[in-house]
Amino acid sequence: MSRIGKRPVALPSGVTANVSGQTVEVKGPKGTRSFTATDDVTLAVEDGAVSITPRGLSKRSRQQWGMSRSMVQNLVTGVSEGFKKELEIQGVGYRAQMQGNTLKLALGYSHDVNFEVPEGVTVTAPKQTEVVVEGIDQQLVGQVAANIREWRAPEPYKGKGIRYKGEFIFRKEGKKK
Repeated sequence: MSRIGKRPVALPSGVTANVSGQTVEVKGPKGTRSFTATDDVTLAVEDGAVSITPRGLSKRSRQQWGMSRSMVQNLVTGVSEGFKKELEIQGVGYRAQMQGNTLKLALGYSHDVNFEVPEGVTVTAPKQTEVVVEGIDQQLVGQVAANIREWRAPEPYKGKGIRYKGEFIFRKEGKKK
């Protein structure tokens, strides 16, 4: 019995959901998102909530039950509140700034890194050492943040690089004489 799957996804005020076949479409103040579930689960909207039930007792249908519920919950959260990833930049001379739809990063290379922001997310740089990635698609927000972090991941000796806000970097001791 899936502990996650058996709880229905509550729809907050201002959010509506329509189910047609295996596709659920969620509309909210921030936009519209949809998800197509596999044939192993049944989707239904009842009493202001989306409920997911498995079709049969096979292992696959039980796996899809909890996963489908999580996907629908992420749709609802995305169109009502949105998702946000915050990055911190540490290092002498390391900085970020937005120029139009391009994030310009100075990360100690011989050239500046120009990161084109994809459609569906907004990237802001409130300070030179902070980058905020926001959007309604959790997967896309996380992927964009990971792509930015990839340009200069934090190193363990001095801790320089781009890290997620609140991320702990395991520090190493340098060479001794």
